[in-house]
Amino acid sequence: MANQWLGLTTVINEGANLTKDTDGLVDKPLDQPLLTTEARSPLRTEVAIAMTLVIVVLAVILWLLRPPLDLYTQSVLNLSGDPVQGRSIFVMNCVACHGEWANGKVGPNLHGVSDRKSDAKLVHQVVSGETPPMPQFQPSPQDMADLLSYLKQL
Repeated sequence: MANQWLGLTTVINEGANLTKDTDGLVDKPLDQPLLTTEARSPLRTEVAIAMTLVIVVLAVILWLLRPPLDLYTQSVLNLSGDPVQGRSIFVMNCVACHGEWANGKVGPNLHGVSDRKSDAKLVHQVVSGETPPMPQFQPSPQDMADLLSYLKQL
């Protein structure tokens, strides 16, 4: 029985008592020469290195072009927040939209929000007012650090 697969003709010895390695399969190449694994390997390695280099260069460029943190966000992130005080700030300013336990009403559920957004993005979200209907809110850096500490616990 002859089988053709990947450019090789495979002849299977049917009905013979297979006692030797050579009795099983015999591979005969067709007219066209095939590249050996050794011949393809350097090319694949060069392509992989080139692609890796391009990805690294793009990552570095994107990192260099990221917007710098503003002074307010830097000051908030350099402070240690108190989650108990943060809860009080949340109750005074956020429960109307996010619910008493941050389960969401008009605003979204905030449980696990620190898993979805970085600290800097959370600060920006609170103070920017860029996502209506959330109003712009400008707490002191310490109050914001406290609120951030509370949000991280949700």
